[in-house]
Amino acid sequence: MALVLSGERPANAAVFTPLSWFAGALRKASTGRAQRQALKTLLTLEPYRLDDLGINRGDLFDAINAQADPTRLLAQRRARRHG
Repeated sequence: MALVLSGERPANAAVFTPLSWFAGALRKASTGRAQRQALKTLLTLEPYRLDDLGINRGDLFDAINAQADPTRLLAQRRARRHG
């Protein structure tokens, strides 16, 4: 490991700027909006089609309201049903 002088930063160090924070927040919001839209689209499917996917309407409502990753929640519900 090389010594780093006090005024130097390693080449692989992440640089935090307000612009990078804003870009990350914007990406996160955009991803969340796209996921919610996809979940709402799934709500329009017939129950038998959702059953083919291993989920039901209740799972979709839970995923829409989930604070955590909705994709992970749906995958866990599907795995639990199809063990």
